[in-house]
Amino acid sequence: MNDLNERLAGRIKQVRMARGWSLQELADKSAVSRSTLSRIENTEVSPTAETLGSLSSAFQMSISQLLAPVETPFAALVRRDEQALWEDTEHGFSRRLVSPPSGGLSAEVVACELGPDRKISYEAPSVEGHEHHLVMLSGVLAVTLGDEIHVLEAGDCLRYQLYGSSRFQTGDQPASYLIVLV
Repeated sequence: MNDLNERLAGRIKQVRMARGWSLQELADKSAVSRSTLSRIENTEVSPTAETLGSLSSAFQMSISQLLAPVETPFAALVRRDEQALWEDTEHGFSRRLVSPPSGGLSAEVVACELGPDRKISYEAPSVEGHEHHLVMLSGVLAVTLGDEIHVLEAGDCLRYQLYGSSRFQTGDQPASYLIVLV
């Protein structure tokens, strides 16, 4: 288990306890089983991207806020080797916090890689109405927002506010993209 996963496990437990929630209450709010939550908090397993989405929705926090707490001091320069990288090997997905959230700033930048023939689905947004700007760097990505499907290629930008379910799906090639969260 890497250091980021250990910090993430501690962060999830910290947020849950700060809200006075039992594991069962978080399970009820997130639709993630109590046993899975316990295994995550005890660093026995790493959460998948979809599990993180469910937890962030229950907490009403962005996934980035779970990965890098808001209390982190503001740093003007964030070198690549200092950017937190989280991987979901089950889904062939990686997420690098290029510009992590900070208490004094309103936007963050996340670099994402999704392997070929992969799909990640989120039932609900972390924060209702959260503004996203998705910029395709390479590959092709089908983004489904509610009932609307957008097929993006390198150089395309999809701007949206997230209110319902979402899905990110690749074809036979991997996709690389940036998401700017405002």
